[in-house]
Amino acid sequence: MEKNVLSTDLRGKVAVVTGAGGVLCSGFSRVLARAGARVALLDRNLEAARKWADEINAEGGTARAYACDVLDKAVCCEAAAAVERELGPCDLLVNGAGGNNPRATVDKEYYEPGDLDADTKSFFDLDAAGVEFVFNLNFLGTLIPTQAFARQMLGRTGCSILNVSSMNAFTPLTKIPAYSGAKAAVSNFTQWLAVHFSKAGIRVNAIAPGFFSTAQNAALLWNADGTPTARTGKILAATPMDRFGEPEELAGALLFLLDEKAASFITGVVLPVDGGFSAYSGV
Repeated sequence: MEKNVLSTDLRGKVAVVTGAGGVLCSGFSRVLARAGARVALLDRNLEAARKWADEINAEGGTARAYACDVLDKAVCCEAAAAVERELGPCDLLVNGAGGNNPRATVDKEYYEPGDLDADTKSFFDLDAAGVEFVFNLNFLGTLIPTQAFARQMLGRTGCSILNVSSMNAFTPLTKIPAYSGAKAAVSNFTQWLAVHFSKAGIRVNAIAPGFFSTAQNAALLWNADGTPTARTGKILAATPMDRFGEPEELAGALLFLLDEKAASFITGVVLPVDGGFSAYSGV
């Protein structure tokens, strides 16, 4: 992500990013470090987080990697204690951990007669454990880290939480019912937290990325030979800007919502970054 996307000054701040081993959240971590924050990169995959932390440090930033399972409260609290001890108390929390699972998706957009007996995964074949995993990863994976780190924000000024929702929180996408429902829960929870922490001076907002091509969704967007899937064609047809987003295009929204001066009176919003997808009716 490019330097100086905004003139946000985060010097003296400690930023914590969950899911920081992935493409988007590692980019968030780099942007925050370039704005001057000391960044804690949390991920279940410590080596992935460490790789990005090393890159941030190599370019002059300050970053440390921590192994953390966002579904384990004890582990999250241990990570929070380590971050406070080594970098200082958390000022900014970015809840970026999340994702989908093949066990919680269906093969076809619409149910058709015969699907029950066909060699296809229909709504009736959804795996309850897979759906539970997706809900837990996205919703509890936002709630539990917030429990661990928000307590470090209490009684201090300029603290903020940023959750990562999705376009499918506004209108559910076909084939991915669990992920759509889970991200809707994240958006709703963002508003709930904003109200709950309003008297404590902690702002809580979210960004809702549109369509970004990453390793996580590659199988839905690209065929094995690299050609676009039919789903990609539908996505681009419904995106007025007629393309996928680039990871660096999330940087402006990230920094704006975390900036205690620029967004000082903004809390409880879910900001789409979607190339116009949410505005387009299809006609």
